[in-house]
Amino acid sequence: MSQRQILQVFEQYQKARTQFVQTVADLAARPQNTETLQNAGVMSLLRPLLLDAVPTIQQTAALALGRLANYNDDLAEAVVKGDILPQLVYSLAEQNRFYKKAAAFVLRAVAKHSPELAQAVVDCGALDALVISLEEFDPGVKEAAAWAISYIARHNAQLSQAVVDAGVVPLLVLCIQEPEIALKRVAASALSDIAKHSPELAQTVVDTGAIAHLAQMILNPDAKLKRQVFSALSQIAKHSVDVAEMVVEAEIFPAALVCLKDPDEYVRKNVATLIREITKHTPELSQIIVNVGGVAAVIDYLGDSKGNVRLPGIMMLGYVATHSENLAMAVIVSKGVPQLSICLEEEQEDHIKAATAWAFGQIGRHTPEHAKSVAVANVFPKLLNLYLDTESSEDLQAKAKKALKSVLQKCTYLPALEPLLYEAPSNILKHVICQFSKVLPHDSKARRLFVTSGGLKKVQEIKAEPGSAIQEYIFAINNCYPEEIVRYYSPGYSETLLERIDNYQPV
Repeated sequence: MSQRQILQVFEQYQKARTQFVQTVADLAARPQNTETLQNAGVMSLLRPLLLDAVPTIQQTAALALGRLANYNDDLAEAVVKGDILPQLVYSLAEQNRFYKKAAAFVLRAVAKHSPELAQAVVDCGALDALVISLEEFDPGVKEAAAWAISYIARHNAQLSQAVVDAGVVPLLVLCIQEPEIALKRVAASALSDIAKHSPELAQTVVDTGAIAHLAQMILNPDAKLKRQVFSALSQIAKHSVDVAEMVVEAEIFPAALVCLKDPDEYVRKNVATLIREITKHTPELSQIIVNVGGVAAVIDYLGDSKGNVRLPGIMMLGYVATHSENLAMAVIVSKGVPQLSICLEEEQEDHIKAATAWAFGQIGRHTPEHAKSVAVANVFPKLLNLYLDTESSEDLQAKAKKALKSVLQKCTYLPALEPLLYEAPSNILKHVICQFSKVLPHDSKARRLFVTSGGLKKVQEIKAEPGSAIQEYIFAINNCYPEEIVRYYSPGYSETLLERIDNYQPV
């Protein structure tokens, strides 16, 4: 065989390998083909091609494996069991930038499915190779490495700590300072995934100066970047008062409030989440948010949102109101109660309604004035219906009951209490009767209205256990009226009168 013929054979072999690996990569891009490819044993055929002499074949083989591993955990597990990861990790340090991006994609695709698969990626030494990739000149390589790191860190604190121990955090902070938007996004996302698990991990991110660099990007025109920036800041702020104060001190307010009107709903939700995480800690932090117009901005945001996007805003109002009478009044003055009432009516998900009920409880539990603001918004019947509805979740029933009781115990606005005399079960009714027993002795106009409206008659119909609290409250109410009035509205009194007529002998 001549030299030319031998070269032709090698050329045909290279073409065949190139065609094979490209075809597999194209087929792997469509979900319907993955099972057939797996059954055909494509993993074992792709593995040797990762070490092929031709760089494009290596890269395309890695791309095909990444696409397969990305679909489900079975295929990702097949990559692990096929001993493919060590080859990828070894090649990460040796090959060109195109291969490095493809290899990092495979690591990410495997790690995303479960903590166990992410641990397998860590165990094969991937983190050291990914750290080296984060130091590459090429931004695409950095981005691919940061993405893989993010998918490893997001699962749990142990994996996140492994990422931190590898020295990743300072490099991610450098990445968010790079000019490429895509790299900034992924680096911010990775910082968010690291910080979310524990105060210690969040502190590690803070110690590298991440907050200041994240704060500079809150008004960036790129919506996807803003999503990640606000997510990272909220995952940092949630852990403790100290780090929440550091986020506030980065002077992101009031500028961040503008983003509550962002066209992107995830940006809006992440901003509301950040505000919630800050306000939950202390009255002082809540007061800062109130002072910059945060409560009014969140109430507007609730009016413009629907579904789960509303949830952090609802909870933020509840947290603000929890801290003090004045802060709860700030929510009331900003028209928070009517807006929450609309949320309670419009939302279908039980967990959102439960959060809204909880927020009402925090607003109304302070003083009679606070309770009245909840009462006049006609919230009591809604809470009662949610509590009594057998289709409500246990959590919703518990939250509605607790909110109703805590606000009722402060409410002295009788027109809102009276309908509950006819609808409330005994465990709620006793709180209603208690409030009447407190108000009626000191208000003659209310005493008269209570008779003419039928309230006194209804109270006489209540069957109270002897010696119970509710019986004591009824005695207190009855003591506000002449004995003959109480008798007149007592059950059976008309029959007694008729008997007296029957027994009466005219003179």
